[in-house]
Amino acid sequence: MANRLTLIVLLLSCLMPAQTASANLPVTVPDQGPLPTLAPMLEKINPAVVNIATYSTEVNRYNPLLNDPFFRRFFNIPDEQFQQFQQPERKQQSAGSGVILSAADGIVVTNYHVIRGSDEVQVSLIDGRSFAAEIVGSDPELDIATLKIRADGLSEIKVADSSRLRVGDFVVAIGNPFGLGQTVTTGIVSALGRSGLGIEGYENFIQTDASINPGNSGGALVNLRGELVGINTAIIAPAGGNIGIGFAIPANMVNASVRQLLAYGEVKRGDIGIAVQDITPELSEAFGLKNGQRGVLITQVDKHSPAAEAGITPGDIVTHINGVKTVSSTRFRSLISMTPIGDMLRLSLLRHSETLEIGVRVIAREDLSYSGKSLHPLLEGAQFGNNPQGGVVVTGLKPDSPAAFNGIRPDDIIVGANRVTVYDIETLQRALSRDRSSVLLKIIRDNVSLFLVIR
Repeated sequence: MANRLTLIVLLLSCLMPAQTASANLPVTVPDQGPLPTLAPMLEKINPAVVNIATYSTEVNRYNPLLNDPFFRRFFNIPDEQFQQFQQPERKQQSAGSGVILSAADGIVVTNYHVIRGSDEVQVSLIDGRSFAAEIVGSDPELDIATLKIRADGLSEIKVADSSRLRVGDFVVAIGNPFGLGQTVTTGIVSALGRSGLGIEGYENFIQTDASINPGNSGGALVNLRGELVGINTAIIAPAGGNIGIGFAIPANMVNASVRQLLAYGEVKRGDIGIAVQDITPELSEAFGLKNGQRGVLITQVDKHSPAAEAGITPGDIVTHINGVKTVSSTRFRSLISMTPIGDMLRLSLLRHSETLEIGVRVIAREDLSYSGKSLHPLLEGAQFGNNPQGGVVVTGLKPDSPAAFNGIRPDDIIVGANRVTVYDIETLQRALSRDRSSVLLKIIRDNVSLFLVIR
């Protein structure tokens, strides 16, 4: 009897590795058919993943005294050598990856940080061809840029509904890590809805353990059907390399951004006119939430906004938007940002322990905020709104605008202007009207108070 038990245990131990392997991929005996492989899927979609190189031109810096011919003669600097100082220098700025979304139109999507500050963008295909790319538009808040190339014989990737992803789904990352050339890595979806990382303005990341390294930015994250589920964008890398924590922008968010960039050349995000905050354990207890109930707390409702017209009030708790849980204020902002202007949102609310369903129409953010140009010429390019805790917050900022050049940053909170305390937009307007040639702002940035002089 003991010998039979020993034999059974040995047989089970021999079978365990096969059971473990079958949980990952189906195992096929070589002489009974082909081994499982991703090669057919990759052969189909690899041509749609491209390498991106960007170039910028810089003028060599030199002492302005060299402009004086007498100074050059005094130090025996030939004119030919001075002319070399003035020649612009072309430098490669960065290398990354991209994905062809439309073969017919030559539309390529990548990360904004890949092409930021570049004068020239080159897109290289897996077949060795290379093309100059036109930057159609960019969305810095989502870290997305759309390019266009003129080429025949392109391949494209089908875009999946990323809202159907589940933790544990197999995914494949394709890109150009460290400039090595196209590289494929595999893994699973480790988590969904990651936010609060401070990487981008709108965060709702897919987390994956598929290896993502520098150069993978802008590359494809696909499912096993070869459908695009995300654009690889960032990693957590304490030691400078991959440790199995990578992040991708969901395909649904990418699609919403690309559609607007193609239509308008910029992204026009919507709003409903409310401010929210995360619910702490103390707030959860104070509002009588049941154990495990999640949501975001509405702290302010703007007058004449869609939210006010729909009857939403401060103190309401938003638990779902269109059936999707709102587990954080960052997730809440991301869900609204994906909604086209003019569409209706269905908000599930808790009010005094009562569940409500309210429909709210999304309008353009510009219709709810104040333009910096209307407040002061030196603030052109910024959008401002009232801050729930007092002051005026920068709700939007166009890159390379006068406001950005003058040192304004997104999420800055203006609490003073021209030595006048700022409580809201109205007090800011009155303070700025005192001087049209310069502005003295008192700003809170990252919980630090500072003064900013703009002339």
